[in-house]
This record gives sequence, C-alpha cells and structure tokens, in this order.
Amino acid sequence: MTATANAGLSHSDQMHAVTASFLGWTLDAFDFFVLVFLVDTLAVQFHVTKAAIVWTLTATLAMRPLGALIFGVLADRYGRRKPLMANVVFFSILELLCGFAPNYAVFLGLRTLYGIGMGGEWGVGASLAMESAPEKHRGILSGIVQSGYSIGYLLAAVAARFILPAWGWRAMFWIGGAPALLAFYVRFRVKESEAWQQHRAPTVGGIVRSAAGHWRVFAYLVLLMTLMMFLSHGTQDLYPDFLKTDRHIAPPMVSYLAILYNVGAVLGAVAFGHLSESLGRRRSMIAALILSLLAIPAWAFGESLALLAIAAFVLQAGVQGAWGVIPAHLNELSPDEVRGLMPGFAYQLGILFAAGTNTIEYVLRDHVGYSWALAGFELVNIGLLTAVLALGKEQKGKNLYQGQGLVTRPSTTTL
Repeated sequence: MTATANAGLSHSDQMHAVTASFLGWTLDAFDFFVLVFLVDTLAVQFHVTKAAIVWTLTATLAMRPLGALIFGVLADRYGRRKPLMANVVFFSILELLCGFAPNYAVFLGLRTLYGIGMGGEWGVGASLAMESAPEKHRGILSGIVQSGYSIGYLLAAVAARFILPAWGWRAMFWIGGAPALLAFYVRFRVKESEAWQQHRAPTVGGIVRSAAGHWRVFAYLVLLMTLMMFLSHGTQDLYPDFLKTDRHIAPPMVSYLAILYNVGAVLGAVAFGHLSESLGRRRSMIAALILSLLAIPAWAFGESLALLAIAAFVLQAGVQGAWGVIPAHLNELSPDEVRGLMPGFAYQLGILFAAGTNTIEYVLRDHVGYSWALAGFELVNIGLLTAVLALGKEQKGKNLYQGQGLVTRPSTTTL
C-alpha cells in the first residue's frame, strides 16, 4: 500500500463509494429543498401563516445534530455502509409520509423527524467517499460530493416547475420516497472503507472518549460549520420567497432562476474543490467567499430579472465553491478513529446553532426590508468566516489510511 492511495479498493470501487455519497446527499437535499418552494402553498393548505411553515424548516435543521450523533457513532462502530443504507431508507420513508400529512401538527412532526435522517447522511457519506478517494483527486471529488446538495436543490426546482402544477404539493413529497432505492446500490456495489477497518473502535464508549480527547479540534470545526451554515442557508432558503414577494417574479420563473443559480453552485463546488489541491483548502475557500461578496449588491438589490439571475449564479458559485472544499477539509482535520462521527457531528451542530437563520432573516425583513435582511446578514457572516479560516489550520494531503502518525505532505501553513 502506498501513502497516497487506498490500495484495497480498485478504481471502480472508489468511484462507487463516491457515487453513493454523492447520490445520498443529492437525494437528501432534494427532500429538504422541496419545502422552500411550497411555503405559500402549505400555508394555505394547513391554514397557518407563512412564518409557521418557515418554522418547519428550522425544526428540520435543529434535529440534524441528533441524526449525525446517532449515525456517526454507528458508522465508527459498525462501518460506513450499513448505517448509510439505514439512513437513506429512514429519511426517504419520512419524506414519503409528509405527502400524506392531514394537518400542520402532523406535518411539523414529520419534518422534525426527517431532520434526524438528513443529519445522519452527510457525515457517513462524506467519510466513506473521502476515505475511498485517491489522495491526489480528493479535492475535486470533495467538490463533486458536496455539489450533490446543489443538484438536489436544482431537482427540487425542476419538480416545483413541472410536478407541482400537474399533480399538486403532495406529489412533491411522494417522489421523495424514491431515494430508498439507493440502499440497494450501496448494498451490492459499495465496499466497506479500508480506513475504518484499520481504525475501528471496539466500543461506543471508546468512540466517545476519543472524540472528547480532541475537543479543541471539534470546537473549531463546530464554529467553522456554524458560519458555513449561515452562508448557505442564509443565501438559499428564503431566496425563492424573496424573488416572489419582493421582486414580484412569477413562480415558474423563480423555479427557472433556482435551476440557473444551482448550476452555478455545482460548477463552483467542483472548480474550487479542484483548486484546493493546488491553492490549499483555506485559501480556496476564502477566494470563493470573495466571489460571493462581490455578487451580494446585485443579488439583493438588483431590479431587473437579468441582473438578479447573473448575480444569483455568481453568488452561489462562490457559496458552494467554499462548500465544495468542506468534505475533504473536515475529514483531513478529524482524528482517524472518529472520522465517521466528528465531521458529521460538527457539521450538524453547526446547523443547530444556525437553525434560526431563516427566522432571523424573516424578522429582519420586517424591520429593514427583505433586501437588507439578506445582504446585511451575509456581509457580516462572510467577514467572520474569512477571519476564522485565516486563523485556522489545514492538513491537505493527509494520509487517511495509515494513521495520523503517517501524513503525506500535510499543509498546515498560515495564510
């Protein structure tokens, strides 16, 4: 075995692992973002305010750390494959049931439980993918895996444009049950992570003790993820509603705009993920943040449809460009024996602390207007995030297979 490749897996095996992670995150994101196109519809359907529907988004986000904890511990104790299969089936069934919700209370309960499933997928899938990926391609494959989030958003926009008008809001959730089929793909085509087999913990208690022993790294990752969640959810979740209610753009056109800016997000994730192999993880993320910063004025204050479309495309290329580096960056910074738990748990605790993003922006809208609510929130956040990245460290090139003592050309330089 070399220091730069997982010799136990063939190229085909590596690609199956990355594909499974990518598809899991794509389908999970689709199930979440379906709701952002249904805020008006569900408020009328359940006879509640739009703020109540926005609150269901917050409930989903707030439950994600519990899912990351449960499935992350299972992944470090029993391997990546089985917990990933169980997770996919779990969130798919809950998404399907949302389409049968008779009232708001039931719907809120189902979306809350769905948050557990959504929280469990990323950590398990990302660790499987990054542990299976060739080191020299880890950056670009990180971008591809993370781009599944944007592709899921894009698919939700397509569904809002074509399925919603034809079959209604319930069908939007019913098709969300299809991801359960991914479990069969994982079962028959994906091999277990060799890195996990080398560093598997003998007990759950051992996993917890190991994680506690690295609390400084964990605290940094949680802070980083909180600001990253402010970045993504602060620019994505309410933007369709902003376009409809503040810029008076028709719902079909909003769907097309969402498709367009998610194309930008996918391109940004892959491009900056690839760039991180040469420029470094943190420098690439900061470059992506600068790109987003430049687009904010037109994104929030633009009046014409063309200007809003271009700005949203560029901004999401930067937002998801920064995110495209995250799977590699978090897995490289995490200790070997808790790589199933720590990246995903930090990721989802970040979303817990940022769970009120939509509610905060919605309240700010009533005081300073929708444009300033979105722009002001992100201007402050990007400044803080840039500082946290600049003061942090990275371990680009870390060997994930032979233990932390054997590291291949790690990058821990300052900016």
